[in-house]
Amino acid sequence: MKVLIIEDDRSTADYVAGGLQEEGHDSDLAASGPMGLELACTRDYDAVVVDRMLPGLDGLSIVRALRSAGRDTPIIFLTSVSGLDDRVEGLEAGADDYLAKPFAFSELMARLNALARRSPLRQEETVLKVGDLEMNVISRWVKRQGQAIDLQPREFRLLEYMMRNRGRVLTRTMLLERVWDFHFDPKTNVVETHVSRLRSKVDKPFGTEMIKTIRGSGYILNVPS
Repeated sequence: MKVLIIEDDRSTADYVAGGLQEEGHDSDLAASGPMGLELACTRDYDAVVVDRMLPGLDGLSIVRALRSAGRDTPIIFLTSVSGLDDRVEGLEAGADDYLAKPFAFSELMARLNALARRSPLRQEETVLKVGDLEMNVISRWVKRQGQAIDLQPREFRLLEYMMRNRGRVLTRTMLLERVWDFHFDPKTNVVETHVSRLRSKVDKPFGTEMIKTIRGSGYILNVPS
């Protein structure tokens, strides 16, 4: 999941971004209303978390502008402005959910997952299957031949990207951009290390290789022949 966080309080923004990263999700941060609106209008996100009180442009105006522009990205308010009338106003402006500060990250994550389940664009993508390998991206489990496989968040995201692109050669650059959100070469073997770990969990115990190296090109995941 890629989430846009529009929040001018740095500690809150870092807390949410850190929690999302631990769950294997990526996020962009915007510290002002205009910056948040620009990102939400020009990039694709699975969800937007927005405060109401923001410099330059308030959260309500951002939500109304996005809905007027036809953007249907799920939006949740995360704000200390949380009276009954405020919550009603936020939802009527076009937000999908409303969470008051102080908050627990686990509740925010549960609400984001609920929004993802309700999204028509996501419904067909929550359960992935390639051969005897299965993944549920909402419940966050992976099984092969019916046996559960325990993956770290980044390993989960790497496998999810490979399963969504089964049969397609994925270059190191593509993996860095889509799995790590790197738009530069970090000059490390982070991709190779994670692919090796993934193989040790997804392939090695089952005796057949699904993740193959395409020499000089990248990696491909496919049903064993």
